[in-house]
Amino acid sequence: MENKQYEVVLVPQAEGGFVVSVPELPGVVTEGDTVAEALAMAEDAIEGYLATVRDQGWELPSVRREQVAVSG
Repeated sequence: MENKQYEVVLVPQAEGGFVVSVPELPGVVTEGDTVAEALAMAEDAIEGYLATVRDQGWELPSVRREQVAVSG
């Protein structure tokens, strides 16, 4: 099995902890109380997502990245 890295986005929460999303894998969202826990939870969520994709015979979604400039 080949190793692949996925970008994750950690958003600090006012009440503490972090919400983590994986832009390349729609619907993969998790959370953790610390950065280390949030990253471990993200790894687990990614592995689960990929296992489901593999088991169901689905294809991974293709992602197009663009940047949008806003003033402010």
